Amino acid sequence: MLTLKLTKIGNSIGAVFPKEVLQRLHAQEGDKLFLIESPEGYKITPYDDKFAKQMKLAREIMHDNKDVLKVLSE
Repeated sequence: MLTLKLTKIGNSIGAVFPKEVLQRLHAQEGDKLFLIESPEGYKITPYDDKFAKQMKLAREIMHDNKDVLKVLSE
């Protein structure tokens, strides 16, 4: 288990990631990361612009077709 320390950064709060974690994420200062909520908790993954665009499109489709999706789920 890993504990992250929250630190005040200007008017925001940020988490300090150990060097080893950043290496495993292939992330460095200035990179974007995804924080994904799941039934097991949260998952942090490297930012993927293609995936972000797909998720945005999926949310728009679900919003525009919420009535159809509701009927299909019954």
